[in-house]
Amino acid sequence: MLLAELARTSHAVAATSARSRKTTLLAELFRATEPADAPIVITYLAGRLPQGRIGVGWRVLAEPVPPAAAPTLTVRRVDAALDAVAAVRGTGAQAERRRLLAELLGDATAPEQEFLLRLLGGEVRQGALDALAVEALAAAGGAPVAQVRRAVMLGGTLGAVAAALLADGPAALADFRLTVGRPVLPMLAHTATGVAQALGRLGPCAVEEKLDGIRIQVHRDGPLVRIFTRTLEEITDRLPEVAAAVLALPAGRAVLDGEVIAVDRDGRPRPFQEIAGRVGSRLDVPGATEALPLSPAFFDLLAVDDRDLLDLPAAARHAELARLVPEHLRVRRLVAADPGDPATVAAAEQFTAAALARGQQGVVVKALDSPYTAGRRGTAWLKVKPVHTLDLVVLAAEWGHGRRTGRLSNLHLGARRPDGSFAMLGKTFKGLTDELLDWQTERLQQLAVERPAWGVRVRPELVVEIAFDGVQRSPRYPAGVTLRFARVLRYREDKPAAEADTVEAVRALLPAGPEN
Repeated sequence: MLLAELARTSHAVAATSARSRKTTLLAELFRATEPADAPIVITYLAGRLPQGRIGVGWRVLAEPVPPAAAPTLTVRRVDAALDAVAAVRGTGAQAERRRLLAELLGDATAPEQEFLLRLLGGEVRQGALDALAVEALAAAGGAPVAQVRRAVMLGGTLGAVAAALLADGPAALADFRLTVGRPVLPMLAHTATGVAQALGRLGPCAVEEKLDGIRIQVHRDGPLVRIFTRTLEEITDRLPEVAAAVLALPAGRAVLDGEVIAVDRDGRPRPFQEIAGRVGSRLDVPGATEALPLSPAFFDLLAVDDRDLLDLPAAARHAELARLVPEHLRVRRLVAADPGDPATVAAAEQFTAAALARGQQGVVVKALDSPYTAGRRGTAWLKVKPVHTLDLVVLAAEWGHGRRTGRLSNLHLGARRPDGSFAMLGKTFKGLTDELLDWQTERLQQLAVERPAWGVRVRPELVVEIAFDGVQRSPRYPAGVTLRFARVLRYREDKPAAEADTVEAVRALLPAGPEN
């Protein structure tokens, strides 16, 4: 398939707000897609690269390249070119990546260049996400949507299902089933504003602690244990203590869903950053295990022995989990069988308060009659956690890419030091609407004191209200802390920078631990 066809569809999908029209456009594209191209096409439409991160930043993308006159690039050729970019290592790597990308962009027409730059810059947000793509793929392949959705759940990726369906028709979907050793996409949760609201929406449910760990899916087949992350990356060799705990369970075959966590001497959770560093490290695993032992906390069971439990209600799956997994390896929970009873709501709120006091993120409320809908952010699971906000000062902003080209996008955020200066805490471009982008581009240029090629440095006067999920230590920033999942709520022009939040106020939000 020519990249031009994909770029045209991406643009057309972005230009319409009608779900039915988006689905029709995608279905037409899938009908014209060769099966071997399908995984690449679908990944690009979702705004991702099959290669993951390829070491390309704004400096590499900022240099314009004259476009080609006519389209010749195929998606497979683009994929091969990006494979080559991702493989570059060592001295002179940045220059070589720049050369390879310039060569690729030089073979692209202007519309193709625009699409590639948005893709590489993480700016493809045209609404062609997996839910829409599943419906479009079903239409293109002549298969029921429910069957395609289930195949995607169990096959791990929409691309693999698309390739099989487009090549062999609906009968190929039967080959996608829950198989011990092959990970499935995890079930995800929507957000509720409070526990009472969640109980009112779900009916009889369980309230479970929301742990600040790494989501894992563990497959055991006899003596073989395999451990996967929520993105289906295998990390078995990094978690020997988790494998050992699963091998001790009284079942020959099982698929478990849960988190891997670490606790301090008082039983309180260790910071997420430490857990992520441990899980991400491939070096000296025995030494890392001794320095920061991890343990699993399971909350669901997808299969046991030769039984597939996906379609069982959550209450039945948990009963099987409790039979198999000892209490100290399960997530703490409270069953709210009668959510209409004020006493039940009060108990759930007390459970939530206790979870927060123990250092957990919040709770996840789960309908007791719900099946396990792998790979979907359904309404049967609702997460409830406090939202933190800070008033910070904008220190700089970077020029955007793709649809944000020509507008100041990525904000550098600072907190107030005792001497009145500001310490940078991190960056974010999340939460910015088109209107806010236009406004801040004009306003920040008025405050600019320096204009480097990447953006502007500004007088520290503009206060912005930032929502975030937590604070973690970071040696990258001068105050030694940064925000997790920061996003813009609104600008506070009514508030002077002298009243912005302080570094000490931010540091006070760090999880309790021996360093504090």
